[in-house]
Amino acid sequence: MNLKRKLEAGEFAILAETEPPKGADVTAMVNNATKVKGDVDAFVVPEMSNAVMRMSSLGGAMILQGKGMETVMQVNCRDRNRIALQADILAASGCGIVNMMAVKGEDPGFGDHHQARSVNDIDLPELLQVIQGLQQGKDMAGIELNGAPQFFVGSTTNAGSPDKSIELEIEEMNTKAEAGARFFITPPVFDLAGITPLLKRIDLNHIKIIPTVLLLKSLGMARYIARNMNNVYLPDELIKRIMKAPDKVRECTLIAAETVRMLKKEGLNGAMLATIGWEHKLPEILDKV
Repeated sequence: MNLKRKLEAGEFAILAETEPPKGADVTAMVNNATKVKGDVDAFVVPEMSNAVMRMSSLGGAMILQGKGMETVMQVNCRDRNRIALQADILAASGCGIVNMMAVKGEDPGFGDHHQARSVNDIDLPELLQVIQGLQQGKDMAGIELNGAPQFFVGSTTNAGSPDKSIELEIEEMNTKAEAGARFFITPPVFDLAGITPLLKRIDLNHIKIIPTVLLLKSLGMARYIARNMNNVYLPDELIKRIMKAPDKVRECTLIAAETVRMLKKEGLNGAMLATIGWEHKLPEILDKV
């Protein structure tokens, strides 16, 4: 369990988000992950992020695990009831998956199946408690399991959001930590100013914070994030830098690499590279890291 070992030892961990395919052909997913296998501690496999139908996180994680790569499987509250969630969690353990990340899941209105209905049988804190209960050997009905799973568990924090007070965010993080979460992944970070108030209030030795490092794909994407994502602080200087660059895509990869180095220098616990379908750019970013 490379990820757990590194984080518990206080070392800087690098994760890479790897989207499963929208289809049955896993060639690109496997090839892209294989190219950076030695530079990434674990691959985070999203569970249909942005409510877009894809191969499940369980399926994608199983495939990468079979190729010798450590993964972080996502489970979310949106798509399954408590019976199905427990079944998937047990299946993940049986398939050798050792890291799990509990997320809420975006509303189907954001995705490609607008008529889909959210399940939300249990909420995010309850989902973490379910994982914790299974690890203690009992299901939600109190029935003993024939073998208990063991995971290194993580979740999310909305650090930097102006819509929520620091006190409330810390309270929610502590609730998740009491339910078994050992690491937290943040929204995209381009400058620590957005999450500094939170970092000043927590102990990184106790609560492991792994900021998302989002690869910008264009000047337009940077401008959109700055204008529309109020929980992400993207400095104007960064937009101007991309605007002046002759090769804007290359400049964006440089920014991603520099952000990872900055997070390590500032004592964060790790970084999760999110390339949103541009996983072929991971080698270029990691070479610069």
